[in-house]
Amino acid sequence: MTDTLTKAPRPADRRRLLPTVSGVRGVVIGRPGVTLSVLVLLTVLGWAFVPEWFTGRDPLTGVAADRFLPPSGEHLFGTDQLGRDVYARVVHGASLSLRATVIAILIALAAGTVLGLVAGFFGRWADALIMRAVEVMMSVPPVLLSLTIVTALGFGTTEVAIAVGVTSVAGFARVMRAEVLRVRTAVYVEAAILCGARWWRILPRYILPAAVGPVLALAALDFGLVVLAVAGLSFLGYGEPPPAPEWGALVADGRTYLVTAWWLTTLPGLAVTAVVLAANRLSRVLESERSAR
Repeated sequence: MTDTLTKAPRPADRRRLLPTVSGVRGVVIGRPGVTLSVLVLLTVLGWAFVPEWFTGRDPLTGVAADRFLPPSGEHLFGTDQLGRDVYARVVHGASLSLRATVIAILIALAAGTVLGLVAGFFGRWADALIMRAVEVMMSVPPVLLSLTIVTALGFGTTEVAIAVGVTSVAGFARVMRAEVLRVRTAVYVEAAILCGARWWRILPRYILPAAVGPVLALAALDFGLVVLAVAGLSFLGYGEPPPAPEWGALVADGRTYLVTAWWLTTLPGLAVTAVVLAANRLSRVLESERSAR
């Protein structure tokens, strides 16, 4: 009987974890908004990994004679108060901001998945303890909780990422718990339990693959929100110290010169807005396609 369960075909839910390549191609083709979102995200990824392909200027050094130059063909986003090219700073700042975003999502995904698995599978006191802790986390405003954590850890990109990731754990844990409660009643899971399979085999082999789909979808949906949260903490001064070109710090640096040099705040802010909107648009379309499968 155990061999039969081991060789049993995977449930249909496991085939709907992520869209296939052909499915993604079908989502993009014929939809200008989705195509634009993909191009924006690919451009930002290029900024993060190969910034030298997009600009040859140094983001940390400037020319005193080029202070406060408006946007032009030579300086696409203009220059700042030290004569540094703002476009170069936005491009090189993508690696810092996206690194913090990825770390935050991975923390929230990993911790939320583990907590949701334990709460949903074992139930009783484990479920009560974990879900009460989750409810306490959700009762605290995310900004206040993030500020508390980053103040305790110290300033920096990694610290900001940890703070945002911990703040997002509660949502992932609730979604994972709900999926585990649904999958746990499946016939193949009950059969594995009746055959004497231990929990450390059931969870990764039978429950996790079938329950992780909505959690991954939530991670995609939260990408834009995490970018915004990381930029917000950086704007408040909790990120890397100057002259690091984090996106939120770039927006904050230009506030003093907003009247005379509007591009210092407006153009980096528009870059952040474009990334957030593109990520939200693409993730929602992919989620709707996944749900329809």
